[in-house]
Amino acid sequence: MKTKNLNIIIVLGLVATIGILIAQLLWTKEAFNLEEKKFSQKVHVALLEVVKKLYEGTTGGLPVENPVKKVSNDYYIVNVENDFQPDILEFYLKTEFAKFNINTDFEYAMYNCQSDEMVYGKYVDFIDNKTSKTNINFPKHKNLVYYFAIRFPNETSYLLSSLRFWFVLSLALIIILLVYVYSIYTIIQQKKYSELQRDFINNMTHEFKTPLSSILLASNFLNKQEVIRKDEKLEKYTDIIINQSKKLNSHIEQILNMAKSDNSPMKMEKTEVSILPILNDVIENMQLKHPDLLVKIDSDKEYIIQADAFHFTNIVYNLLDNSIKYCDENPILIIRIAEEKGKIQIDFIDNGIGVSNKNLNFIFDKFYRIPSTKSNEVNGFGLGLYYVKKICTQHNWKIFATNNLTKGITISISIPK
Repeated sequence: MKTKNLNIIIVLGLVATIGILIAQLLWTKEAFNLEEKKFSQKVHVALLEVVKKLYEGTTGGLPVENPVKKVSNDYYIVNVENDFQPDILEFYLKTEFAKFNINTDFEYAMYNCQSDEMVYGKYVDFIDNKTSKTNINFPKHKNLVYYFAIRFPNETSYLLSSLRFWFVLSLALIIILLVYVYSIYTIIQQKKYSELQRDFINNMTHEFKTPLSSILLASNFLNKQEVIRKDEKLEKYTDIIINQSKKLNSHIEQILNMAKSDNSPMKMEKTEVSILPILNDVIENMQLKHPDLLVKIDSDKEYIIQADAFHFTNIVYNLLDNSIKYCDENPILIIRIAEEKGKIQIDFIDNGIGVSNKNLNFIFDKFYRIPSTKSNEVNGFGLGLYYVKKICTQHNWKIFATNNLTKGITISISIPK
């Protein structure tokens, strides 16, 4: 993915997440305001019911004006001019608050009109259902004669507890935002390291190309000299230099091609390709180099696919080459071709040393080599299966590996018809 596109995705994702978080916090605030308003309405109605109960059985009539006034968020005053006992008031308050689900502590006080003083009542604990006296006096409201007052000291915490779901959701969004930021930071760091690695590999391989070309030119010239041809040992050593130089040059070219394909997709010239002829050609060439290789093709008919012939040939070559290199006995390979659910599946079943289950998912990774004694003996950079996976991906094919029941692994390629 290009850096510009990645930056746009990061910014858009960050803006979207922050926007959702801000919206969630605003909704939470609005929900708190609604809960506060609903609580105030319930308290108002409950206190009106208390007033009605206090006037029942008395000669006085109900006040014409609304006797309940809200002085502050948690403080209410009720103007009642009848004489009654504190215990009766407390009983009515508990009864009406329970009826309206006002499940929080409250304290009340009664105002004595004769002494012009506010007399403290009691603190009522909703949970323990206990009451206790306190010496804190309620302030007298200016220009108003009232008989009792109610205060909810824990109103804020009570309302917040009713919004527990909203706060949990907000916390979850904050955690998601933090995880997103950390993930983006990790992606940027990994991308930076990947670019540094690619630049290093490109520079290293380019630096190797020049001296390697000089070695090849010099060794080829040396091999043509009469003196070298007459000496069997010198000619053998010169051939070794040439062959190993060509092998190293092939590795360098492979690394350069992989680095180039990471920046832009490789060009594919897809045509109708017959599978069996390509398999037979590759097998024939491999058996010239490895006479002990035994390959069996299991196919009920000829299959034709849409593919790039050159790259498909390289896929088969790489898979056969791996089966030979990672085998500690005479290599035996079964290539099974079958049609399943509208797809053509090619299975490469070998008798090699196999791969542990914990490493099986990593064999297609770039530069990955399975840590084993056999891997140390085999030359390579861990690019063969990475190349195979990349070609399959560009063809929209699926490739996967499974362990055999007895020995070796099976690499399968699923090709849509």
